[in-house]
Amino acid sequence: MPADQFTLDSSYRRPRDGHTVIAGSPLRLFTLSDAGVRVVQAIEHGRPLPANHRRLTDRLVDAGAVHPQPDASAEVDLAAGVTVVVPAFGALPIIGPMPCRTIIIDDASQPPLPSADGAYEIHRLEANQGPGAARNAGLALVDTELVAFVDTDVQIDVAELTELLRHFTDPRVALVAPRIRPMDAPGALAAFEHRHSPLDRGAQAGRVAPTTRVSFVPAAVIVCRTAAVRAVGGFDASLRFGEDVDLVWRLVAAGHRCRYEPSAVAQHRVRPDLASWLRQRVGYGSSAAPLAERHPGALAPFRMSGWSAASWTAIAAGFPIVGSTIGVGTALALARKLRSIPAAESLRLAGRGNLFAGRLVAGALTRAWWPVALLLALFSHRARRALALAVLVP
Repeated sequence: MPADQFTLDSSYRRPRDGHTVIAGSPLRLFTLSDAGVRVVQAIEHGRPLPANHRRLTDRLVDAGAVHPQPDASAEVDLAAGVTVVVPAFGALPIIGPMPCRTIIIDDASQPPLPSADGAYEIHRLEANQGPGAARNAGLALVDTELVAFVDTDVQIDVAELTELLRHFTDPRVALVAPRIRPMDAPGALAAFEHRHSPLDRGAQAGRVAPTTRVSFVPAAVIVCRTAAVRAVGGFDASLRFGEDVDLVWRLVAAGHRCRYEPSAVAQHRVRPDLASWLRQRVGYGSSAAPLAERHPGALAPFRMSGWSAASWTAIAAGFPIVGSTIGVGTALALARKLRSIPAAESLRLAGRGNLFAGRLVAGALTRAWWPVALLLALFSHRARRALALAVLVP
C-alpha cells in the first residue's frame, strides 16, 4: 500500500485564507474544498489522515507538493526481494558483500576481473559495450521483483539500501535513487565536487521528472522495479553516456513514479586527477545531443520567465540596480495578477521565483555550460565575475 504519511515540500505555502495551497515543482496553485483543507491540515501537523485522503494526496505527490514517508518499521527482506547488478570495467565494486544476490557484469575488462571468493557472480561480456548494455545483461539474469544498479566506484550500505526499498510499497513507484555525495579526499577537485557534483541532486526529496527541480537522477545507485524497466526496454545500449537519464524519462513517460530520497546517502569516488575528471565531464556533455533528440524539450539546463532572465542578465552585466528594479517590478505585477491570494504571499512568491532563477543560472554555468563559461571568462571580466559568483552559490 502507498504511504499514509507525508512531509511538505520546501515550496509549500498555504495562505491565511486556508483554501489555497501553492507548492510543487513547477509551482502550482491548488484550490481546496473543506475536506481538502482537513487533509492538508493533517499533513501539516503530522496527524492521522482522513480515510478519503488518497485522491488529493496523489495529486499533491504527483505535483511534488508533498512527499511520501514510507513506514520505517516495515520489514524488508533484501535476500528475497532485490538483486544488485554492477556494470564493471577494469575494477571490482567497492560496495562489499551484500545480503542478496550480487551480479557483476565484466564489460570485457583486460585482464578479466578476478573472482571474489563467491561474494559475487561474475558474468563476462566478450566485447566492451558500455554501461547500458552491461546493466541490461545483468537485468536479464534478475529473478527478483526489484533490481539495484550500483556503479563500481560507489559505496552504499545495507541500511541506506533498505530505506530505498521501502518506497516500493507504492505500486506506482518504479525507481528510487539516493543522494550521491563525493567521498572525502584531499585536493581542489574533491572540494569542487563537494559543492558542484553533477551526481548530487541536493538535500530535498522530490519526484523525478523532466523540467522539475529533480529532473533526473544518475544510475550511480538506482533501485528499480524489474518488470517496469523491462517493459520500457531497459537501458538504451547505444548511449555510452546519458543512458540513465534516458531510462528515467522513459519510465516517467510510461506513467510510473520515480522518487529521489536524499535521506539515504551513497558515496562515490572523485576522479583522482584533472585529466580523468575532464574526460568524465566531457563524456557527460556528449549525451546532450542524443538526449535532446530522444526527449525534445526536456534537456534545457533551466527554465525561467523572460522578466527573471532580464533581471539576472542586468545583474551579471554589472547593473545590479537595474536588475533589482526589474525584479521588484515583476513581483508587484504578479501581486496584481494573483488577486485570489494575499498580496504579501504574491510578493513572496515572485521574489522566491527570481532568487531560484538565479540559482538555476549558477547551476547551468557550473554544470551544463561550464566549458563555454570558462572560455568566455578568459576574455571578459564580466564573465569571470559571473562564473566566480556561480561557483560560490551552494
